[in-house]
Amino acid sequence: MTALTTPVGTDALADLARSSVSLITSLQHPSGAYPASPTFSAYQGYSWFRDGAFIADGVSSAGAVNSASRFFDWCQRMLVERRSRITEIVEAAAAGRPLPDEHMLPTRFTMEGAEGDDDWWDFQTDGYGTWVWAAVAHADRHGLDVARWRDGIALSVDYLAATWSRPCYDWWEEHREQVHVSTLLCIVAGLEAAVRSAAVEGDRADAARGAAAAARDLVARRGVHDGHLTKWLGSTDVDGSLSAAIAPLGVIDATSPLGRASIRAVDDALDVGGGVHRFSFDTFYGGGQWPLLSCMLGLAYAAAGDRPAALARLEWAARTVTPEGYLPEQVSDHLLAPERRAEWVERWGDVATPLLWSHAMFVRLAIELDIITPHVPEEGA
Repeated sequence: MTALTTPVGTDALADLARSSVSLITSLQHPSGAYPASPTFSAYQGYSWFRDGAFIADGVSSAGAVNSASRFFDWCQRMLVERRSRITEIVEAAAAGRPLPDEHMLPTRFTMEGAEGDDDWWDFQTDGYGTWVWAAVAHADRHGLDVARWRDGIALSVDYLAATWSRPCYDWWEEHREQVHVSTLLCIVAGLEAAVRSAAVEGDRADAARGAAAAARDLVARRGVHDGHLTKWLGSTDVDGSLSAAIAPLGVIDATSPLGRASIRAVDDALDVGGGVHRFSFDTFYGGGQWPLLSCMLGLAYAAAGDRPAALARLEWAARTVTPEGYLPEQVSDHLLAPERRAEWVERWGDVATPLLWSHAMFVRLAIELDIITPHVPEEGA
C-alpha cells in the first residue's frame, strides 16, 4: 500500500480532474441520466438518483452547467410521471395505513426512465433528498431559477415528508431493517434546501421544515455515540458515507464538536493510508477501499480547515486510476474480508470501472482544493 504521505503532482491531479469531467459528460445519456458505470454487469443501463445527484454536483462545480441541469430535468420527469403513485403513498401514510416497501419509489431507473424488472434492493429514500439538495446547490452556484425543477422538488418533499422515518436500505443496498443516519441526513439536506430556495411554500414548506427538524432531532437522540455520528440509529459503528453529511451536503458543521468528532471517527475506524472503507464489517468484493469515500472524507477535512489531510485523500484516490484513466468503485489493496472477494467476481465480474461517482467526487474535491478552476459555463445552460 502506498503511504499516505507520498505526493502526487498537481499537474497529474488537475489532468485527472479535467478528464473526469470529460468522461462523465461524454457518457451522459441523451435523456439526461448518468450511468452509474457503463460496463459493469449489475449497474449497466441504470441511473441512481443518489449517485447521479453527486455526479451532477461534481460536474456542476466544474462548470458543466448544461450537463447537470439535464440530469435534474430527468429526475423531475421520473417524479412527475409517478405523481399519482406518490399521491397514493402520501395519502396512505396520512391515513395511518402506510403502503408496504414494494410500493415505494425505486432507487434506480433505466436511462430511458423505466423501472427495471430485475431483482434489486430497491427501497431507498436518500436519493430523493440528495437530488433536491444538488439541484438547489446547482441553481445557487450558477444563478439559475430553481423553478425549473419546482414540480419535481414538490413531489420529493411530499414523498419524503411521508416516508422519512421508515427503515429502508442504506446507500449500499444493505440492512433494510435499520434507519440509517446517512439516509436521514440526505433527506434533511433536501428538505432544508427546498425550503431555503422557496421551491416549496405554504403547507408544503411547513411539512418540509417539520420533517427536517424531526429527523435532526432523531439523529441527535439516537444517531450519535461518543460524540460522533453513527451508521444507523442505536449503533456505535460509523460508515464512510457519514462524511458526506459534513461535505458536500453541509448538514453538519465541520467545525462543530459533532463534525470534528465524526471526521475523527471515520478516519480512525475506516481510513487506512488514505483509502476509506465503507464500514468495518464490509464483505462486498472483499471489503475494499473506495476512492469516492476518500474524496468525501477529504471534503470534510477541507470544510474543517485541514487542507493537508484533504489533499492527501485526493492523492490517494488519484493513485487508484487505471492505465485507461478510469477510477474504480473500490480497490483491493487492503481488504477487510479477502476470502469473500472471489464470490463477487464470479457473480458480477471485476469491480465496476469506471464508476462515474468516483470521478465526480474526485472533481468535487479537486475544485474545493483549487487544483482546477471551473470553466466558463457553456451557452444555453
